[in-house]
Amino acid sequence: MTLLRCLIVFSSLACPLFAAASADTIKVGGIDRSFTTLLPPQRPAPLVVVLHGGLQQGRDVARSTNWDRVAEEQRVAVVYPDGINRAWGDLRPAGERIRGGPPAGTDDVSFLSALIEKMTLSGIAEAHRVYLTGVSNGGAMVFTMVCKRADLIAAAAAVIINLTDGLAGSCHPDRPVPMLIMNGTADPLVAYDGGRGTSRFALPKVWSTAATVDFWRKLNGCQLRDGATTTLPHREETHGSTVTIIASLCPPRGDVTLYRINGGGHRVPSLTSAARFPLLSDRLFGSQNHDIDAAAEIWRFFKEH
Repeated sequence: MTLLRCLIVFSSLACPLFAAASADTIKVGGIDRSFTTLLPPQRPAPLVVVLHGGLQQGRDVARSTNWDRVAEEQRVAVVYPDGINRAWGDLRPAGERIRGGPPAGTDDVSFLSALIEKMTLSGIAEAHRVYLTGVSNGGAMVFTMVCKRADLIAAAAAVIINLTDGLAGSCHPDRPVPMLIMNGTADPLVAYDGGRGTSRFALPKVWSTAATVDFWRKLNGCQLRDGATTTLPHREETHGSTVTIIASLCPPRGDVTLYRINGGGHRVPSLTSAARFPLLSDRLFGSQNHDIDAAAEIWRFFKEH
């Protein structure tokens, strides 16, 4: 319920309010690492850890996606961690990145593991319902966490990112983790079909989305072929992209699902646009799909696990 409805029924006890976003830090490896939380009144709750893209911070991905809304509607705890230097220290070597990154020796696996453990041990999060999602560089960090700390994660989702040789070669999860991948076929930075994208800022070399999906299918014991394929209704004619959901043939708790954004760019699908300069964003990053909301779709996948 909204605050207005709470006031109408005259009882805040009968209508607990969602806690306001709160900034905090945790010390990891002698360094204070920052994060922002949005917490429901009922605890413990499912926890979604949302990782920003390169050159961003947690507040940026909070602003540009609808995870705050999902949190309030679904009574989910959401945490937005901050990478050092606005980047994540995933498993890719420097030559497989667009530019820069956190300082040498940054251990973001330990940071995110400590953050998850803090949220579960404090009674905020349910240990068996911790989910991880990320955008671009944050998506690469999602892959990294599944590779290194699958024991902490019930399901994961990586948006606008593919695997690389270095990342895949270092990936040895100790158990299957359900995985959702959401990529645009016209992404100029992360080439959908592999190799280098068309943008001057493109990743030097990535796997294709098909190879990335098959990598996770193999790890999760799935068949290496597509399952059911569903093309969603096209709601918005102006953006031109459409959405096809491709399932996999997997054992229980090993789901691998691809959201293929046909004609989509290096953008997170959303029913509304958060871009301050839409035409410039379209030119630099490609089209944003408005048929679906990524956060809502990812949460629907997470709820099943």
